[in-house]
Amino acid sequence: MASIDAVKQKLGIIGSSEQLNRAIDIAIQVAPTDLSVLITGESGTGKESFPQIIHQNSPRKHAEYIALNCGAIPEGTIDSELFGHEKGSFTGAHDARKGYFEVVDKGTIFLDEVGELPLPTQARLLRILESGEYIRVGSSKVQKTNVRVVAATNVDLVKAVQNGKFREDLYYRLNTVPIKIPPLRDRKADIHLLFRKFVVDFADKYRMPPIRLEEDAVDSLINYRWPGNIRQLKNIAEQISVIEEKRVITKITLLKYLPAADGTNLPMLISRDQQSTFTGSTDAKEKELLYKVLFDMRKELNDLKKIVFGKVPAANVFEMNHSNEPLMNSIYQEDTDNNNYSAYPVADNHNTEIQASEEVEESLSLSDKEREFIIKALEKHRNKRKNAAKELGISERTLYRKIKEYDIK
Repeated sequence: MASIDAVKQKLGIIGSSEQLNRAIDIAIQVAPTDLSVLITGESGTGKESFPQIIHQNSPRKHAEYIALNCGAIPEGTIDSELFGHEKGSFTGAHDARKGYFEVVDKGTIFLDEVGELPLPTQARLLRILESGEYIRVGSSKVQKTNVRVVAATNVDLVKAVQNGKFREDLYYRLNTVPIKIPPLRDRKADIHLLFRKFVVDFADKYRMPPIRLEEDAVDSLINYRWPGNIRQLKNIAEQISVIEEKRVITKITLLKYLPAADGTNLPMLISRDQQSTFTGSTDAKEKELLYKVLFDMRKELNDLKKIVFGKVPAANVFEMNHSNEPLMNSIYQEDTDNNNYSAYPVADNHNTEIQASEEVEESLSLSDKEREFIIKALEKHRNKRKNAAKELGISERTLYRKIKEYDIK
């Protein structure tokens, strides 16, 4: 039986974290059996290496091995791809075709993104796992195959079962031996090791000196969350190797290549079992959307305040009113000592006092606006002072004095 270090060297697996070593050890232990294996882990963690560990250390290592991405095969053709079809079984089926389960007989088939399989295909797969039997599309003849199935997914199949998107019986058949691949953020000691390996490879590929990180840049690299895991780390190593002219990378330079992990600054509500990492469940996404709506409403309310308290010309207030009642009146309170007037906007329709929360930025003359309001009110009520005074929210006596003061004809 191969050792963990020998397997790492053969497949180019880099890292020494306890979780990684445990996953490799389980793959080695289960390889000689024919048990189905379900590999789980986030996207980009390197799940595709583990079916190869299982196949290469099994009695089937000299037989066929094939890896399929179930999410990349269209739903309308996936049954034909996996189980084959007969001539004329559907439009375009000009010849009979063998499916992958027939081609890989006595070998190993790796079904990546198995959670993307449609329910009818899941039923067919369950039959193969239980009895080794399948039927080609368009045929009634039962055929046999002897295939070792290794599946992988980055979604929570337990929740998929609860939501009716994945068969419970198939889940238990696939999950005979579970292997969980740790995310890169749980392998902090391996991050810089992997980065150095990648930059050396890219330096050799593009024929340039390898880059290296300053100490503070290394700390930023290790403490980053890496939502895309090893795939993201490799992409960033390649970008920096090609784009940066300086071969010594500072923290400031590195941070330019590290986007925000969460993609949003909105508050998030997550369950206890999600506290270490946000899994992107439907409930959490709905809560995020709700928070966004609330934040947008708050912004719109602030914009409305700007309109009400003078961010748009006050003369437009009357123009926006389409009823016989004023949208907003100005009540002028007379200061008998100083003979001055101050305006307090109130919403008459609701008898609700509104106090200005922001200062008006425009330098407008109050007397000019007051005169303009009076003229508009008089024009609206055809010079009937009693009605105009009521519209403005002042007494008829005050209106008469204002008309004389502003010399309104």
